[in-house]
Amino acid sequence: MRLSRFAALSSSLLLGAVLALTGAGAAQAAETAALDYVALGDSYSSGVGSGSYDSASGDCKRSTKAYPVLWKNANAPSSFAFTACSGARTGDVTANQLGPLSAATDLVSLTIGGNDAGFADVMTTCVLQSEATCISRVNQAKAYVDSTLPGKLDSVYNAISGKAPAAHVVVLGYPRFYQLGGGCVAGLSENERSAINGASDYLNAAVAKRAADHGFTFASVVPAFTGHEICSGSAWLHSVNWLNIGESYHPTAAGQSGGYLPSFRGAV
Repeated sequence: MRLSRFAALSSSLLLGAVLALTGAGAAQAAETAALDYVALGDSYSSGVGSGSYDSASGDCKRSTKAYPVLWKNANAPSSFAFTACSGARTGDVTANQLGPLSAATDLVSLTIGGNDAGFADVMTTCVLQSEATCISRVNQAKAYVDSTLPGKLDSVYNAISGKAPAAHVVVLGYPRFYQLGGGCVAGLSENERSAINGASDYLNAAVAKRAADHGFTFASVVPAFTGHEICSGSAWLHSVNWLNIGESYHPTAAGQSGGYLPSFRGAV
């Protein structure tokens, strides 16, 4: 008799736990579904390098494999606007991407700052010119990050807050590009690779500081990309590609799904 009562009690408790968990899961799903989500930013948010571009996005190259779309597909928010665009600088975000934002916007994602700091020119200089010229160009970019970028980031962040004051804003950073001591046997020197990684860290630190000062959440992607840099043997980043130069040094589809998506998901 005692065993029967214990079994009945255990079954009752288990059923209650299952119902409680199911209710919590349903509540969480309902909360996610009620979100109005807007994805802003540059090529790292539009998905350049991951393929499967929406032809309607033209030169912005918005990919169905970009982390904002992957998050949207998994969470089914009540609305989703995707205005991130390849090549965007801070001024492009404020001028061309903020239309979908409103007081009803709940969630915003953003990558910005790399083009302002001259990322593409840094990489072109380092690939085509001497090590000394490469290091000099990297230092020039870091000086820009110190002197000019913070004010430009402030302009973007203020504009976002002004149009979507209730939104949870997640600012994502950029990966380190090279695994030092990795398997690359040609191309840039280790000094150049180290300098480029250092510049990425420098940029991320500046972006994180400005984001925090505006009450935004900064999400680093460096941990997720560790072990998947160029020269790692399992790279989630394109190396230089002379046949498709625009995709060089951008995340692959695996970099979006395995690097950016979990970093964003954790911050949300």
